[in-house]
Amino acid sequence: MKNKQTTTADLLKFLIPSLLGILLFMIPIPFQGKVTIPVAIFADQLKSALESQIPAIMMIIITITAIGTLLAKIAKPNFIMSRPFLNNLFHVNMIWVISRVLAAIFVIMTFYKIGPEAIWSDDTGGLLLTDLLVTLFCVFLFAGLLLPLLLNFGLLDLFGALLTKVMRPLFKLPGRSSIDALASWLGDGTIGVLLTSKQYEEGYYTKREAAIIGTTFSIVSITFSMVIIATVDLAHLFVPYYLTITFAGLVCALIMPRIWPLAKKEDTYYQDKPGKQTTELIPEGYTRFGYGLEQAQLTARNNRFTTFFKDGIQNVLDMWMGVAPIVMAFGTLALIIAENTKIFQWLGMPFIPLLELMQVPEAQAASQTLVIGFADMFLPSVLAAGIESEMTRFIIASISVSQLIYMSEVGGLLLGSKVPVSFKDLVVIFFLRTLISLPIIVLVAHLLF
Repeated sequence: MKNKQTTTADLLKFLIPSLLGILLFMIPIPFQGKVTIPVAIFADQLKSALESQIPAIMMIIITITAIGTLLAKIAKPNFIMSRPFLNNLFHVNMIWVISRVLAAIFVIMTFYKIGPEAIWSDDTGGLLLTDLLVTLFCVFLFAGLLLPLLLNFGLLDLFGALLTKVMRPLFKLPGRSSIDALASWLGDGTIGVLLTSKQYEEGYYTKREAAIIGTTFSIVSITFSMVIIATVDLAHLFVPYYLTITFAGLVCALIMPRIWPLAKKEDTYYQDKPGKQTTELIPEGYTRFGYGLEQAQLTARNNRFTTFFKDGIQNVLDMWMGVAPIVMAFGTLALIIAENTKIFQWLGMPFIPLLELMQVPEAQAASQTLVIGFADMFLPSVLAAGIESEMTRFIIASISVSQLIYMSEVGGLLLGSKVPVSFKDLVVIFFLRTLISLPIIVLVAHLLF
């Protein structure tokens, strides 16, 4: 069917920003001996240039966030309450008020190294402030500013029409979610969470869809996977390793949306707004590509480049002030528990008979790594470095990535975002993903070793 509604200018307004967004977020390129995406390169370059200054900047941001949140909750000043963006950013429920105040206390103690060392040591608050938050500051800056290239100029409308026939039956998701999934797998899980949260707030995903995408596709990047497998001294097995976690992740993505708790999430939209699923049904006389392209051009036409910068800056502030404090608060608490108690060892004990049944060498040593990954994805590999069996180290490195939910990053990001998942949901999803992935990974390990 010939399209008479759009012009060449609309087509260019769709193509140029969208292709630039694909290049920046989804095309892996070689750089300094590793393969990564351009946005991650920008973030790494900024991190190299400002690494010593960023902890102080993050301390200021988290402290200002806590002060602004307390002001909004107690004094309700007009300059916050009358502006929708600031109101949404600072006027939050009591759980987030407490979390932000706690984050400010933790970050100040960590920066100045005051109070109990358990809070600010290099293995707890210090790890978060000088490593993870430095990375998140840089990733959020460039991803937030440039994300409108993927979101605002029609790319999701085109993919929504093209891939609904694939995403809906397999993963119970709309076609546009394929962009989230690809950006996460090729780029970074933090970018996937940011994408998902924004699409959910704008009414493109229901609560159930946003929860599925955020907890199923926000996988770590290829680059970080290389770091994990190198930590357990098995870098020469990277290809079978990455194929294993990809297969395990795909199986989880097929199963998780069909079982509790994700299956029981409501199919309603953010704040009960009407949904915007415009590309699911293809009108008579259109092909999927033709209709998707037309909708993409109409979306591009209705978006001005002047709003691009406004949306980008708001994205950055939303992630810096909305998410970073949650990561600091929950991540520090999780790492304090992991480093100073035997809770994760006790929680891992029920896995010992299962690992022995699967004939995994050094089952007792492996069992504690299965649960400690909930605190931080890197901890299992650090513990596994002391295990003699290559097979067991391979299993631990694989399962730590397949579990996906860890509080020092993705878990904290999800809780800090608008994606409708609770802490209890994350705990349940973590254990379910572990139980689903473990037999697959062990089977592959037995074939390899």
